[in-house]
Amino acid sequence: MSQNTTVPVNVGLVLDINGEVGKVALSCINMSLSDFYNSNSHYKTRLILNTRDSKRDVVAAAAAALDLLKNVQVQAMLGPENSMQTNFIIQLGNKSQVPILSFSATSPSLTSIRSPYFFRGALNDSSQVGAITAIIKAFGWREAVPIYVDNQYGEAMIPSLTDALQAIDTRVPYRSVISPLATDDQIEKELYKLFTMQTRVYILHMFPSLGSRIFEKANEIGLMNKGCVWIMTDGMTNLLRTLEPSVIDSMQGVIGVRPHVLKTKALENFRVRWKRNFLQENPSIVDVELNIFGLLAYDATRALAEAVEKAGITSFGFDKTNVSRNATDLEAFGISQNGPKLLQALSSTRFKGLTGDYIFVDGQLQSSAFEIINVNNGARGIGFWTPEKGLTQKLSSNSTTKSKLKPIIWPGDSTSDPKGWEVPTNEKKLRIGVPVKKGFSYFVNLTIDPKTQEPTSVTGYCIDVFKAVIQELPYAVAYDFVPYGQPDGSSSGSYNDLIYQVFLGEFDAVVGDITILLNRSNYVDFTLPYTESGVSMIVPIKDSKKRNAWVFLQPLTWDLWVTSGCFFIFIGFVVWALEHRVNEDFRGPARHQVGTSFWFSFSTMVFSQRERVISNLARFVVIVWYFVVLILTQSYTASLTSLLTVEQLQPTITDVKMLIKRGDNVGYQNGSFVLGILKQLRFDERKLVVYNSPEECDELFQKGSANGGIAAAFEEIPYGKLLVGQHCSKYTMVEPTFKTAGFGFAFPLHSPLVHDVSKAILTVTEGDKMKEIEDAWFKKHSGCPDASTVVSSRSLGLNSFWGLFLIAGIAAILALIIFLAVFVRQHRNVLKNSESSLLSRIRIFLRIFVSKDLSAHTFKDKGGIQVHSMGATEASPDSRYPASPSSYSQHADSHFGFYGEQGTPRTEYGNSNHNPNSQAQAPPEIVSAVELTNPDQEIARSPQVVRENN
Repeated sequence: MSQNTTVPVNVGLVLDINGEVGKVALSCINMSLSDFYNSNSHYKTRLILNTRDSKRDVVAAAAAALDLLKNVQVQAMLGPENSMQTNFIIQLGNKSQVPILSFSATSPSLTSIRSPYFFRGALNDSSQVGAITAIIKAFGWREAVPIYVDNQYGEAMIPSLTDALQAIDTRVPYRSVISPLATDDQIEKELYKLFTMQTRVYILHMFPSLGSRIFEKANEIGLMNKGCVWIMTDGMTNLLRTLEPSVIDSMQGVIGVRPHVLKTKALENFRVRWKRNFLQENPSIVDVELNIFGLLAYDATRALAEAVEKAGITSFGFDKTNVSRNATDLEAFGISQNGPKLLQALSSTRFKGLTGDYIFVDGQLQSSAFEIINVNNGARGIGFWTPEKGLTQKLSSNSTTKSKLKPIIWPGDSTSDPKGWEVPTNEKKLRIGVPVKKGFSYFVNLTIDPKTQEPTSVTGYCIDVFKAVIQELPYAVAYDFVPYGQPDGSSSGSYNDLIYQVFLGEFDAVVGDITILLNRSNYVDFTLPYTESGVSMIVPIKDSKKRNAWVFLQPLTWDLWVTSGCFFIFIGFVVWALEHRVNEDFRGPARHQVGTSFWFSFSTMVFSQRERVISNLARFVVIVWYFVVLILTQSYTASLTSLLTVEQLQPTITDVKMLIKRGDNVGYQNGSFVLGILKQLRFDERKLVVYNSPEECDELFQKGSANGGIAAAFEEIPYGKLLVGQHCSKYTMVEPTFKTAGFGFAFPLHSPLVHDVSKAILTVTEGDKMKEIEDAWFKKHSGCPDASTVVSSRSLGLNSFWGLFLIAGIAAILALIIFLAVFVRQHRNVLKNSESSLLSRIRIFLRIFVSKDLSAHTFKDKGGIQVHSMGATEASPDSRYPASPSSYSQHADSHFGFYGEQGTPRTEYGNSNHNPNSQAQAPPEIVSAVELTNPDQEIARSPQVVRENN
């Protein structure tokens, strides 16, 4: 297209032309216009650059912009280079409605101007705050000191940085502000101030010109040694290659954050072309590298060229109708007629640039990812940060842990992670305040030299815990114990006063029996507690065992007593059922058999039964029952022994309201916060008695409330345990327990030691070390027996023995079922006799059941027939009487007959010479057996034989 068909559009460019950044940016802008119009030769508009030198001065930049607006009437403006210059030019652009497109002004404060005509073609400094805080959080640093330049660029990012650090619970104890015109001495003085502080994490936010001087001085005074952390923002990281080698050497181990630019073929091609063009334009400058600002200038120029073409600009005048005749130069340039069109066109411009996706949202270029670099003989990438994924070693990773970053070389060539703080150089050792008190020396005990007033020894439970905790820290901490007391050995104040000394800076920490309270936490930070928490009531106890005459019933509960009695009766019945037919010990009159059965069962409690057990089933039942009785009696004996020998101590008072109602005196330890609790409970202050030691408390208890002593004492649980441990037969701790947080160590507010010491406390308390300390200070001074050797005196319940009773019951029932099954099978003929009524058969069956089993080996006599108590006879093996093929009851079955329905038993007697027609009726009083009147007599075998004889 011929030149006379294009429309030239004047745009302004304000740069520091003599600076390296300005030269690189100007070269990139020219290449951008050339590349853009070569690719879009059909476009009707052409940008005409009108360049002005800002001379690194805000006023010069403002004058240049004013000249461009008034005299050249530019339609848009690129630049200026820094945020201070841009701040004023934005106001000019807003008044003249000329879009201002900056590619290097990164200060967050520019956004607050809220000018619709300002477009930031660079990343806001606040966008990198997320990456910085992610690094600090990953390594667990609790404090960080920002070091920034004292101008708009430096100050604008600090509010967002401070808020982000507070969000991750990282404190900013100090802000180091350095003037851009500061001398080396002033810089050194400020760095020495930082050196005397604990914090060793520094966030540097400034331009390379000042930042390089700070690093060199920090390296000289020792702030670049092992243990220090330096994080620099993109203000220096982006221009790292412009620094001198000596500066780079002093920055070894520094971490930097910078926008990530994806390496593409287009970028590499442009880098090669730019290098060649830049050397042609600036032959005197050899060692210059393309930086992020040059790339942003290239993309910003393209964005403006596209917006101008899209807006279709045809007229270029400024409306000056509202400009008065006497207007100053700041008011005489009028309003651009194309401003609104260009504003809309720039807002909708989108393309893929050298730096990535180029999109404006509310006039701001959107950030994508930041690269984390480590200065180690140059810049070495160690990871990335994105708002979505956080810290990652690669952009494709999702992990946010520090282990996903590549290995870091820290200052001092250290590979171990710095802890982020050091003991201040102006105080080589921490001053640890220790309370001075007369009583309860087991917790803290000081021995002070009366001449030097220095503690010669500091011992106690709390001191040993503190020493064990310090040993668990991953680093050494030097400290000295400083007593908080007077030369005469008295305390210098209350525990609240001691806590306040930490707030005033007199002590670096306080160690002792310090209770964690809400009002104290306003002045110090407490570690996690290392003792039990709460305030309990201590009262005298009395032995109540002598007042109970029925103590022998207490070892067992009533349900166990009832169950045991029922089982004794049940086992007696089962043994009788299994033994009475074969064992003479269980024979006799009915009352005698009942008494014998119960006697046998209950005598098993002391294993003194005289009766023998013959049948195997009964022996099985008795063996199982012996096992149950053995366990039951032994448990009863042990429980009764404890009831009769161990003191049954009961508290004399269990209710606080009872104390208040009766008006009894109560005691509390001198200087303890328990006094406040007692006042809240509305105790009469005249009834409150103070004591200083366990011995004084014991004396007050011995006097009693009526004689000026006390009826109860209120103490924190650690003190209460000590008091009760020394007098376990006199006092006990009872409810209620008022909640407190326990003992802890006090440090200054936001001290970095609190977190580490708290973790060390957990390590000590969860291990064996804490038990060793407690045993050393409390167990050896306690007169109470070991809890493991004390026999419990609680009543034994059925729930402890129901398994044994279940086994015994199953064994007894099973044996009884087997016995009845065998018995029924042997005498089934009686039940099957259809000629007799059911009632008669049952009566005969029961009579057989209660009779002797003459076939049993216990009733056999080799001498012949033996007459027994019920009139039954037993034939000897030589007798003509058959030798009981099954049992005596079988004889009874075969020798009983019935007449009709009367059911009267009848028996035939006779021998081989007897008249078959003769018969003899058995007397009706025969119940279970027939008496043989003649050895030669023969009993009929069955009722059928009787009928035949008849």
